[in-house]
Amino acid sequence: MKASGRKVWIGVALVAVTLLLLPFALSLAGTAWVRIANLALLYVLLALGLNIVVGFAGLLDLGYIAFYAVGAYAYALLASPHFGLHLPIWVILPIGAATAALFGVLLGAPTLKLRGDYLAIVTLGFGEIVRVFLNNLSQPVNITRGPQGIAGIDPVRIGGVDFSRSDSLLGVVLSGPMKYYYLLLALLLAIVLVNVRLQNSRIGRAWEAIREDEVAARSMGIDTTAIKLLAFALGASFGGVAGGMFAAIQGFISPESFVLVESVMVVSMVVLGGMGNIAGVILGAVLLAFVPELLRWTVEPAQRALFGRMLVEPEVIRMLIFGLALVLVMLFRPAGLLPSAVRKRELTGHD
Repeated sequence: MKASGRKVWIGVALVAVTLLLLPFALSLAGTAWVRIANLALLYVLLALGLNIVVGFAGLLDLGYIAFYAVGAYAYALLASPHFGLHLPIWVILPIGAATAALFGVLLGAPTLKLRGDYLAIVTLGFGEIVRVFLNNLSQPVNITRGPQGIAGIDPVRIGGVDFSRSDSLLGVVLSGPMKYYYLLLALLLAIVLVNVRLQNSRIGRAWEAIREDEVAARSMGIDTTAIKLLAFALGASFGGVAGGMFAAIQGFISPESFVLVESVMVVSMVVLGGMGNIAGVILGAVLLAFVPELLRWTVEPAQRALFGRMLVEPEVIRMLIFGLALVLVMLFRPAGLLPSAVRKRELTGHD
């Protein structure tokens, strides 16, 4: 036991050191890769939030990107010249999370009796409704500036430290993207801790019971209405936090950042990694965030080296490989790359 425990702690220490040094290694290839790492962390936050709804509670949600949009616009409206408000991040993020949770309840309440494909269609429509509203709330009162989007969004400022500028700490230069990386990493660790505690709690077991058999769960005395609404609200709140950080990092948002393809991408991350397994969801999000960028940087030079010109656009190849990967995973690893134990037993038929 002592030897195995020591190995676990050594593994944790190696992962921690890797995560701490990762932005410095990526910066050697260019600041763009640090920004890509930040985007990957945002996707991990989104995937963990969606995993509560899809993985834990078994409720298929194709409109999850709407909560991401709500959090982003909450930050943009409260920290930009648009309304002249410049509130600090520690005020805005809870407001964005609470607003997204409210929208989650508004989505969940009318869909309590829906399951499977019907629930997916309703949530898909909800995501599109939110995007269309954001695109048209510029008249008669200009709230969201419509398709023009909101610019000049304040960066994160904590204790006089501006995260959009480079600073020196103990002789080490930290660029703006590097500081955002460590802030996102801290948020990710907090959300992972919350997910782990939820999964092993009475609420997590109630979600699992609903996912396996809602009728049986109700007969055992579980308040399925409250538990399902709680899943929608908590999952949406994590999406709201991720949206707020996205707005702060980008400095500009528009409805075009929250299209249906983004929802499909986040669902794919959860399915690819392994629904219901926190480590698997993180793996799926990192793979689908980084691999397309690697293809973007390698496909064009490879074609020019082989054929002297570019025959197929990198985006086309990216989507082809993306679709092929999902088909292969569903054929050979239907439970995901790192499935949860329960999900694996369901699909293999083992006791």
